[in-house]
Amino acid sequence: MAPEETLLDRQRSAEAMAAKPAAPGEKAVKKGVLYVGMDLGCWKTSIASSNGMREQVFSVVGWPKDPISRKLLGKDIIFGNEAYQHRLALNMVRPFEKGALKYADSKTSGLSPEQIAKHKEAARELVRHAVAMARPEKGLLIHGVLGAPARAAIHAKQALLEACKGTFDSVMVVSEPFAVAYGMNMLEDAIVIDIGAGTTDLCRMHGAIPEEADQITLPIAGDSVDEQFYNLLRKKYPEAQFSINMVREIKEKFSFVHDVNEKAVVTLPVDGKPQKFDVTEPLKEACKSIVPPIVKGLRELVGTFDPEFQRRMLNNTILAGGGSQIKGLDRLIEQAMEEYGGCRITKVNEPVFAGANGALKLAADMPEEYWQELS
Repeated sequence: MAPEETLLDRQRSAEAMAAKPAAPGEKAVKKGVLYVGMDLGCWKTSIASSNGMREQVFSVVGWPKDPISRKLLGKDIIFGNEAYQHRLALNMVRPFEKGALKYADSKTSGLSPEQIAKHKEAARELVRHAVAMARPEKGLLIHGVLGAPARAAIHAKQALLEACKGTFDSVMVVSEPFAVAYGMNMLEDAIVIDIGAGTTDLCRMHGAIPEEADQITLPIAGDSVDEQFYNLLRKKYPEAQFSINMVREIKEKFSFVHDVNEKAVVTLPVDGKPQKFDVTEPLKEACKSIVPPIVKGLRELVGTFDPEFQRRMLNNTILAGGGSQIKGLDRLIEQAMEEYGGCRITKVNEPVFAGANGALKLAADMPEEYWQELS
């Protein structure tokens, strides 16, 4: 999308495209409009669009630290894995860190006004970059559905809308677990557990758009597992040298919670010399730490619902998000729920794109009056 192209230009182009006959096999969506589903995750952002594009990028934005960095990298701004690989030469920002748009409120974020402004800028740039990855044709109106934490505050949702201005023409913000459920057609008598990097979101589905009482957001997720794993590893092997990023990579490669005879052995430097370390127990302990809060959330959502439908919900529990890939987590939650009558958990097939796919499906299905125009 050209920077100089205005909303009026796109509207006129969209009207012209709408008058053209549909090509054979073309998707049954409104002509002149590109629908986009986006899961703006704390660690990764995924996007699915009605032109068939599906992409993912790390939710990281970086600016060169100085003229030397700028000359080395040849860019004024860098995103995703490229920014992650060159992080020592960049001023890095994760605009959705901790899962709740930390820049949206200075009182709760603990950031200076300058830092808040930088997070806002990073969010806008990340959204623009993610949509560009979908390769929208010039002249298309862009309608997007974005996932947010289940009980994100009004100011956080408004911050999301602000980040979309200049990129989207119309936007809807929905809870991330609702988007997952919509994509799976699990809209009734189901519960979604969506484990991201910054938050774990739970949402019960009962045939209508979920209300606030149907949703819970927990401040424990992938980042908190990383932090606990880091501290446990530091305590067990004080001589080893490692960073939080190295710990995250170990977790993503080996993470499990089951009790089978499986080992996680990694190589870490000690005074610059590589040595092997068995990290099985601290890794397992860190991964298990998210189970009790999830079980408590499940009990709360089910226990406050119509008793006739409680058992159906528990037997239709969906585990989604990056955290769903922890081996054995579904079975451990089922075991923890046995004293409350048990539950049956189904893991999503595509944890990376489940939220974006559902958001795209919702975008294509929504009537015009539900869209909020950005001007």
